[in-house]
Amino acid sequence: MSGFSDRAWAATAGLRTAIEQLAFLGELGDGSLDPAVFRHYLEQDALYLGEYARSLALLAARAPDAEAAAFWASSAHGCGVVERQLHADLLGAELLAAGGNGRSATASPTCLAYTSFLVATAATAPYGVATAAVLPCFWVYADVGARLARAARAAPEHPFRRWVAAYDAPEFQESARRARELTDAAAEAAPADEPAMQRAFALATRYELEFWRAAHAREAWSHPL
Repeated sequence: MSGFSDRAWAATAGLRTAIEQLAFLGELGDGSLDPAVFRHYLEQDALYLGEYARSLALLAARAPDAEAAAFWASSAHGCGVVERQLHADLLGAELLAAGGNGRSATASPTCLAYTSFLVATAATAPYGVATAAVLPCFWVYADVGARLARAARAAPEHPFRRWVAAYDAPEFQESARRARELTDAAAEAAPADEPAMQRAFALATRYELEFWRAAHAREAWSHPL
């Protein structure tokens, strides 16, 4: 019988098809994405990763055993240091700090909504529900990275090749596999939580879709502070 992650993946097939059809990813894949749009995405993703790392750290503190705790803590460190360094290298440290326009970047409405959901779930929901909420960021990026890598490898001068390679890398793919494994274990340990886990996984997958859509539109607050 399939595990929780297989069931959740199948249940979100429509959302994942919508993700595959996003203009942002299509243009990223063929290299035609406007650099200003990519910069906006990187700025928002850097803000997202800081809060995602917080969510993973909360999850590590609530993990049922040392092995699970070590994985979530290591992943939190990866978000806070490794992936942020990738963003800094791609964007330029000064642009990253200044938001690309001389001002500090501000989380867009979608970015703020997604990160608020993740942190709140990691802090207050049952452990298994929290694992389901953080899983799509691992798995959807691993899936997208693997698909886009084929086009990037065929174009040596692909402008976004390094970003694509980071999420197709064996290390990231293995992290996604391990996150699925731990989420499946959490579901097996608390089967009554599966409906809430399914909802959390689906909502986080929807936020992945909306995050990229918002990036392509360069979403901003209508009345910034």
